[in-house]
Amino acid sequence: MIRKLKLFLLIFVVALASCGTTRTVPITGRKQNLMVSDEQVLALSQQEYTKYMQSAKKSTDQKNTEMVQRVGRKLATAVENYLRQNGMAQELSQYQWEFNLVQDKSVNAFCMPGGKIVVYEGLLPVTQNETSLAIVLGHEIAHAVAKHSAEQMSKQVKQQYGTQAIGVIGAVAGVDANITSIAQVVAQSGFSFANLKYSRNHETEADYIGLILAAMAGYNPQEAVSFWQRMAQMNGNSGSDIFSDHPSDEKRIANIQQWIPEAMKYYKK
Repeated sequence: MIRKLKLFLLIFVVALASCGTTRTVPITGRKQNLMVSDEQVLALSQQEYTKYMQSAKKSTDQKNTEMVQRVGRKLATAVENYLRQNGMAQELSQYQWEFNLVQDKSVNAFCMPGGKIVVYEGLLPVTQNETSLAIVLGHEIAHAVAKHSAEQMSKQVKQQYGTQAIGVIGAVAGVDANITSIAQVVAQSGFSFANLKYSRNHETEADYIGLILAAMAGYNPQEAVSFWQRMAQMNGNSGSDIFSDHPSDEKRIANIQQWIPEAMKYYKK
């Protein structure tokens, strides 16, 4: 019995490792294993986005709305140019960009998979200028470019595999855990992408990618330091959930200062 159990677990581990697709994250070059498809993630994202926009109120401030759209378009162009120039043009089809400014006093912004960008009016007094807004949106778009949502869902799939493995140890034959697990995770993902909690590693990666994207889009990455200093001053009593599960402000600013020389190589006024 013990020998059979060990054999099953070995087969399970090998099968788990071979599942999904391996992808290289743009700009950082990190390898990631994704066990959910773009179609699954984008369908869920569109569902959540539609639901959110049905209840949201778009801003009536035309000047700020145009600024959000301008920054968003420049960053989107930077993403598309990078993907084309680095052999990843096949990923362009998943982006259907939209840029919204909504009436909400929260200090927040998000970009859903597929390029649906929402900025809350409450963020603008903190960004104070277009360049700082580009720093924030670069970070949010980086989550989509790096497919962090798919990676988080893939983690759930692997956890589901583990749960199923325990249940089928005594009855291994004929059980297709792969299809069942993926279907369950996608079907049960009741979380909103707008409130998706990323790991600190993902937040740090998004900081770096976002800084590079902002520079590519023509925004001075050095502005990121003063923006984060303002964020550090207001954190602790703002109630903001922007950049959830993030590193400390001190560490974040130190990282950005370290990355600025590299980001400046991409910056052209």
